[in-house]
Amino acid sequence: MRRYAEPVRIPASVLDLTPVPSGVGAQGALENSVALAVVAEAAGYHRYWLAEHHNSPTMACPSPEIMIAHIAAATSTIRVGAGGIMLPNHSPLRIAEAFRVLEALHPGRIDLGIGRAPGTDAVTAYALRRGPGAAEEFPQQMAELLAYTESGFPPDHPFAAIAAEPHEIPLPPIWILGSSDYGAQMAAMLGVGFAFARHLNPRGAAEAIARYRDRFTPTGRSDGPRVILATSAICADTSARAHDLAASMALGVIRLRSGRAAPLPTPEEALEYPYDEGERDQVRRYRRAQVVGTADEVGDELRDLVRATAADELMLMAMVHSHEERVRSYRLIAEVLGLAAPAAAEGTGRSA
Repeated sequence: MRRYAEPVRIPASVLDLTPVPSGVGAQGALENSVALAVVAEAAGYHRYWLAEHHNSPTMACPSPEIMIAHIAAATSTIRVGAGGIMLPNHSPLRIAEAFRVLEALHPGRIDLGIGRAPGTDAVTAYALRRGPGAAEEFPQQMAELLAYTESGFPPDHPFAAIAAEPHEIPLPPIWILGSSDYGAQMAAMLGVGFAFARHLNPRGAAEAIARYRDRFTPTGRSDGPRVILATSAICADTSARAHDLAASMALGVIRLRSGRAAPLPTPEEALEYPYDEGERDQVRRYRRAQVVGTADEVGDELRDLVRATAADELMLMAMVHSHEERVRSYRLIAEVLGLAAPAAAEGTGRSA
């Protein structure tokens, strides 16, 4: 086991997909998210981002803007944001207005992370949009969002007379989410931050991040190129227990991909599941995207990822059945990364 003489002092943040543990339900999952955010703030995490997913009993995160408001009100210093808003599902005007209101209520603490995937299946995406929608429309939607909040539309544009209210409040900092070169190039062209989803693509991070930095165009929207590396990380007191905890979402992924989505199973249920060979291969590929182990093991691997990608910040996702063990995972990682002294109070929440 390698030991670093001095901890790599890099900000770390939380990406929360609001997992719904079996036996708990969606309300309990939402309460757990609020409790975890309070713990994350006390432990020294920099941001707390909420994802957008629809029509999934595994995750209770269809409305990140509502959870952002609630969590920002329950905390006082941690930045809170979307990781992210799936822009093809929404009107750019609606997003501009919602996040200006959030910024007005919690000035200097809100982030707007934006993605172009639907965060759901095709039928649900159609129901959300009342139209086909397409990732190809993303550049136009981004241009419209920025027009509402920056220079405005040309005088002859149909939307020229529309103001995104409250108009005197700036839009929060924008981050483009992506797991490929497309997101990197879009973020670079717009001159905004880039958050790479390593938990979706464990192989392409270094190349996409380097391309983003090389092509970054200063636009005044950011002081310079800024990179968040998002990855799945699960930590426990023993390596064996950490791998047991990770088994829950491994089975969750199999169920999601086969159209059998369900609340997150317990580790015991996941370990007893009779995987066929194809499913075992899917689990092996999924687990390549995870950082799992004891605090020292996870800390070493996260530092290696930072060195390999030159990321400015880590963002960690833990899809764990037990709220208490999820809290413990984030606390252990905070300690090994040297974020802050561990908080004294346990996060209240609900577990099966």
